[in-house]
Amino acid sequence: MKREKIFSILLIVALLGVAALTACQPATPEKVVETVVVTKEVEKEVVVTKEVPKEVVVTVEVPAEPVKKTVVEFWTTDNEEERVNTYEKIAESYMAEHPEVEIRIVPIEEAGIAQRIATAQAANRLPDIVRMGVERVAAFAADGILDEDASASAIAAIGQDDFRAGPLAMVTDPATGKPAAVPFDGWIQAIWYRSDVFDALGLNPPISWDDINASCDALPGQMDLLYALTLGTDPGQNYPNQVFEQVAISNNAWPFDADGNVSMNTPEMIEALRFYTDLQRCATPGPQYWRGAREAYELGQAGMLFYSTYIMDDLVEGSGLEGGGQLEIAIPDLALKTGFAPQMVGPNGSASYGQLVTLGIMKGADPVAQDVVKYFMTGQNYIDVLSLAPFGKVPVLKSAVDGWKDLSPYFASYSEDTLAQIANGFETMQRWLFRPDYGPTERAVIGDIEGRLLIPQAISNIALEGTMTPETAAAWLQEQVEALLADRQ
Repeated sequence: MKREKIFSILLIVALLGVAALTACQPATPEKVVETVVVTKEVEKEVVVTKEVPKEVVVTVEVPAEPVKKTVVEFWTTDNEEERVNTYEKIAESYMAEHPEVEIRIVPIEEAGIAQRIATAQAANRLPDIVRMGVERVAAFAADGILDEDASASAIAAIGQDDFRAGPLAMVTDPATGKPAAVPFDGWIQAIWYRSDVFDALGLNPPISWDDINASCDALPGQMDLLYALTLGTDPGQNYPNQVFEQVAISNNAWPFDADGNVSMNTPEMIEALRFYTDLQRCATPGPQYWRGAREAYELGQAGMLFYSTYIMDDLVEGSGLEGGGQLEIAIPDLALKTGFAPQMVGPNGSASYGQLVTLGIMKGADPVAQDVVKYFMTGQNYIDVLSLAPFGKVPVLKSAVDGWKDLSPYFASYSEDTLAQIANGFETMQRWLFRPDYGPTERAVIGDIEGRLLIPQAISNIALEGTMTPETAAAWLQEQVEALLADRQ
């Protein structure tokens, strides 16, 4: 029993030993594929890009607040496309120098100025600058819509001594003594005459009444001339009024006296009517106006011509005919043989006649408008404006005369003396309409006299019809103008 027990124990021990040995045997390894990252030290130069914190200054453009521009509205009666383009070019040049300013060029019709101004005034939207004939200035000044102080400042900035005396006098407001507008340019009326014939006959230039009368008697029949001149006598045309007014002023004859009374029947007016209509004795027959006067001179039939500076190119190449085509000038080098007599000297005065254009600065205009006016009348800018119509835009500035003389090839056909006379024509310019002591009512009636052709009718009745004498014509004019004045009061 004891032996069996020992055997059993030995057997268990043996089995346990085998089990232990079996457990100690290594198991068959299972193949496993895996990626192992092995770090090695290698001797190799490596360029490494690293982000390093650094202070960076960034300029950010922040949109500026829009600058409010000063707008200058410039109305101009130079309304043809080429002329508007020139005004806009000058305006663009100014704006390039003054980016804070915007100039708006607005072309308008001369005939519609009064209505447009009235409409703008009612809307409280007057323009800043208006180009207009001087005949508008007095009425606008009376309405209180012109800034006379601004005009005075602009004239001073341009140079008051550079302006011709005549234009400055024509824009002066008699109530204030200040300029109501700035003179800009204009044209001159004169007696154009055959200086070659006058020299050959020993005649004085047709300036004084006596010399005009002497020429009237001497010229017909000389050097192929048929007549001394062509006189404005057509009752349906304004040309006779335009010529007669200069004759009247040269004798100190005016439609109103200093007290505002009608003065169409004064001795001075009667004498002016007599002198004018007596010239018909040496003039082209029949009712005549500017076209007949121009053609008679260009054809070598008449030795004198009342006309404005707009005739200058026609005396070189011939004027246009009413039925079309071009008139062929009969006298070689007619322009060079033509003299210019803008001033007329009568028994009681002297005068030249023409039209003045102005720049009016309106009430409420920004002060920069004064600088714009100065810019348009300075240096090449002013010459560029004059170049638009050199014959009808005679400079009011003495300093611009030399530049003006170079603006047209036609000027080369005239003598230096003639060009100088044209440039000086503004000095004694006067018009019934521009008499300084006339108020709006008198000026309105003068416009009525012209519009109703009263002077042409009176001249025709004396010179052609023979139904009036200078005395009866003056009495008739007195009645007519008194009625016009009553209608205006």
